[in-house]
Amino acid sequence: MKFVHVEDYFIPSAGYQINLLARLQASEGHEVFIVASEFDKVDPKLYSFFQPSEEKDREYSIQNNVRIIRVPLIGFYSSRSIYKTKIFRIINDLNPDVLFIHGEDTLIGIQYILKSSRLNFPLVLDCHMLEMASQNKFRKVFRFFYKNFIARIIIKNNIPLIRTVNSDYVEKCLGIPIDKTILLPLGSDTEMFQPNQVSRNNFRKNNKINQDDFVVIYAGKLDEAKGGKFLANSIKAKIKSEKSRKIVFLIVGNSIGEYGKEVESIFEKSENRILRFETQNYSNLAPFYQASDMAIFPRECSLSFFDVQACNLPVLFESNEINDSRSDYGSSFVFEPGNIEDFRSKLSEIIDLEDDVFEVISKKSREFVLKTYDFVPISKKITELMVNEALKYKNNKA
Repeated sequence: MKFVHVEDYFIPSAGYQINLLARLQASEGHEVFIVASEFDKVDPKLYSFFQPSEEKDREYSIQNNVRIIRVPLIGFYSSRSIYKTKIFRIINDLNPDVLFIHGEDTLIGIQYILKSSRLNFPLVLDCHMLEMASQNKFRKVFRFFYKNFIARIIIKNNIPLIRTVNSDYVEKCLGIPIDKTILLPLGSDTEMFQPNQVSRNNFRKNNKINQDDFVVIYAGKLDEAKGGKFLANSIKAKIKSEKSRKIVFLIVGNSIGEYGKEVESIFEKSENRILRFETQNYSNLAPFYQASDMAIFPRECSLSFFDVQACNLPVLFESNEINDSRSDYGSSFVFEPGNIEDFRSKLSEIIDLEDDVFEVISKKSREFVLKTYDFVPISKKITELMVNEALKYKNNKA
């Protein structure tokens, strides 16, 4: 079947849901297109860490047999693309069996919801939002509009809405009953991300890391949202180990602007051993995780949480609604948000765990992902839903 995905800002070298889903669907023989905004006019903060280019688009397309179509923008506001009307002609010309709009609250998502009863193909939506991440100053007005106009259309037209996070956001904030949605969470490609002793040994040897060193990794943006300065300040002073373990920090990710310069300056003054690496393509990250012993997330937790856990890495991240729930499984730990002393204290405690205790926690990490967040079977369920919608639509039109 022909699947067309619409994503406001698609980054081919990243590891977001759409990157994995499109690749896995194409590998199953489906014809897959990604329609996304051009690089111009999009907030540079969203792209600059990955340094996207036409060449990277081509590489992703060739490697994954997925065609990427970039659409000009009128502008960009509040992390939302305002497409030129050309996008509607492009999608109509593609004549998809299913159109999947990623983001039920994007402008293009709302436009297609309003048009849903007049489309020549079925529509599928998803929601990635949490209430704690919804900080726009106009959110109350937007939610009122959505509940009273858009949600009613979704419900009336039975448009499938996939929740990628186990949260009541869609019901509480958008007025869409939970039982009218489908929970299909984000996750990890567990075939790509898994423990590998050979990879671990080779990476450590190539980077002059002893096999018995304790390696802590952070991979992601080093901006304010991800807690770049918090991380740098947290590991500026020596991290102590009562067991006298040698600790190495792998910091993987670009820093930009004045904020980034301050972050790098603090790293340079650190009393700990820090190995710095630039932002990596998603497909190149596995060896970094496989060489490490645990992962840290100083502020917002990215999707790499699932990838590091799939590689047997325990995680230390800030306490919040979602992270507290994830930590219940026993493979991750939380610290008080913004509290450097608590972060350092928890980190030292984890590093000094007895080997047998640490091994149990490590194995639980991958077990946790395989149990609920293995994206290979999750992607099959999403594809099955899309195929069923296409067949249902064709039968209704017959």
